[in-house]
Amino acid sequence: MYTCAGGQPMSANSRGYYIGVDLGTQGVRCVALDDAGQLVGRADRPLPPPPRPRAGRSEQDPRTWWETCRLCLGELTGGLPAGRVAAVCVDSTSGTFVATDEHGRPLGRAVMYNDERASAEAEDVAAVAAGFTQRLGYGFPPTFALPKMLWVARHRPRVWRAAHKMLHAADLLVAALTGEARFSDWSNSLKTGYDLLERRWPDFLSQLGLDVGKLPEVVAPGTPVGEVSHHAAEETGLPAGAAVIAGCTDGTASLLASGVSRPGEWNSTLGTTLAIRGVSDRLISDPVGRIYCHLHPDGLWLPGGASNTGARPIAERFGEATLRGEAADAVAAAPYDALVYPLSGKGERMPFASAEAEGFVVANEGTSEGDAGLGAWLQGQALAERWCFELCRELGAPVGEWIAVTGGAAQNEAWLRLRADVLGRQLRRPQHAYAAYGVALLAMAGARREKVSDLGRDLIRFDLTVDPNPSRGEIYAQLLERLREQVRARGWS
Repeated sequence: MYTCAGGQPMSANSRGYYIGVDLGTQGVRCVALDDAGQLVGRADRPLPPPPRPRAGRSEQDPRTWWETCRLCLGELTGGLPAGRVAAVCVDSTSGTFVATDEHGRPLGRAVMYNDERASAEAEDVAAVAAGFTQRLGYGFPPTFALPKMLWVARHRPRVWRAAHKMLHAADLLVAALTGEARFSDWSNSLKTGYDLLERRWPDFLSQLGLDVGKLPEVVAPGTPVGEVSHHAAEETGLPAGAAVIAGCTDGTASLLASGVSRPGEWNSTLGTTLAIRGVSDRLISDPVGRIYCHLHPDGLWLPGGASNTGARPIAERFGEATLRGEAADAVAAAPYDALVYPLSGKGERMPFASAEAEGFVVANEGTSEGDAGLGAWLQGQALAERWCFELCRELGAPVGEWIAVTGGAAQNEAWLRLRADVLGRQLRRPQHAYAAYGVALLAMAGARREKVSDLGRDLIRFDLTVDPNPSRGEIYAQLLERLREQVRARGWS
């Protein structure tokens, strides 16, 4: 027997089923894995629609999180053998938090990950956190949790004074499961200012007038932090005494599900927008802030970033149905001489940072922008993706020979062939590429005291592998350089 972070003993050889809970912005997904990593159960429940947001503000009733979660867990556990669940683990959106009392009950609405109200507070944080930013390689924009917590302290002082703990969304569900509002993980705590190098809350928080005692104790994702209480067991069907494991953000959970585990391995998630994240054995710092690092549950670094390019601008131009289709004819005619940088709206974050950037088309000689067809747009997105990975290499992050691909675009096999050619790397599509699977794997790692990266290598399978056509590598390198020249000519990089 040994003792977990919450003080409870747990068997070192725990076996059974492992449950992952993914708390998203629109719903809750729960999955169960067996010891071989096979999916043995799944349940999904939508959250009630949030209130209509005010300008720059995004809030949600956190009471609906547990209500929806307990129903989702009840549905899932109803199909599992009684008492066989060994552990449960939760992920949630990064940057979302709520003030709670000593029992973990919310004191009001949660401030969501995309809330932008704290612009003034973000400037104040930047003024005192310059040394931190230089060491860790990222700052605190208004959407990060820290500036928003400072906003609560200043503009809702009664809520701040009454708060026992400020909990992230995943922390709140952990508190509901264990009955103890105490712990967070270093993945969810990054945007609240937790120092990943020194593994503590930084001193500059007191300069902002924030009481560090109101912040949770931070442990590594995968650390046992308690047991399912008798009350939570009655509400969810989970066995009382099952281990509750510290979770992570949904982005980290998705990475764990992708099969990426060693330095040089990367996951590219292409959906509405593009996000990439990989594994490095050292901290990668980008002075411009396009790339920043999370910390892997096993202690490795996770450099990554997000681009505003993606499937959205292509769907807006050609329709969702066209995007979901195979696009085989469009891909077969590649490469295209027309250059496309696919953005909807204004602004770009990666591979270059510019608030003024807009999508553009540079058509073939003798044709108009409107003549650039679907294939040129799909190619343009792939070139932007390649640029992102080249940026990571320039900053010192290794990029290996294969990339795990997830997101809606990973279902379009023709587009995958084009992306493989442009990237010059093999693409692998994981069988269960979603956050709930990754956090269930983390539950298994915590309960069995194993490294989640080792489990991922042993258990995760890929259902599709696409190899690049090496004869096209130089052509796409030239096209990317032309695309970069167009961006530089517009003054965006």
